[in-house]
Amino acid sequence: MLNCLIVALGGGIGACLRYLIGIIPLKEPYAFPVKTLVINLTGCFVIGLIAALAVKNTSLSPKTMLFIKTGLCGGFTTFSTFALETETLIKTGHVGIAILYVALSVIVGVGLTFAGQVVIGK
Repeated sequence: MLNCLIVALGGGIGACLRYLIGIIPLKEPYAFPVKTLVINLTGCFVIGLIAALAVKNTSLSPKTMLFIKTGLCGGFTTFSTFALETETLIKTGHVGIAILYVALSVIVGVGLTFAGQVVIGK
């Protein structure tokens, strides 16, 4: 039960951070979901950092890792929003933008996950 509370706390903080980024006034050009992309890519980098830190620093507690990886990163990143925005872009005739969005999210996201680990030296 304690683990659920730890995840819930981290998830709540992550969700609040995502919300705060979402209300930043930003005109998104060509219907491109810039804020969601930035949120997801940042989350990829952070989870890469944390995963590498866990390998290098065995003194990090499993509860800390649960809080950050499952809670904070899980609450912060927005895969469901990504999927819905992609579907909306396709339905509204912005297929090229949808393809670009998916490609950037996946390719750059995976790259930033590796980058987060490289920064730590894993």
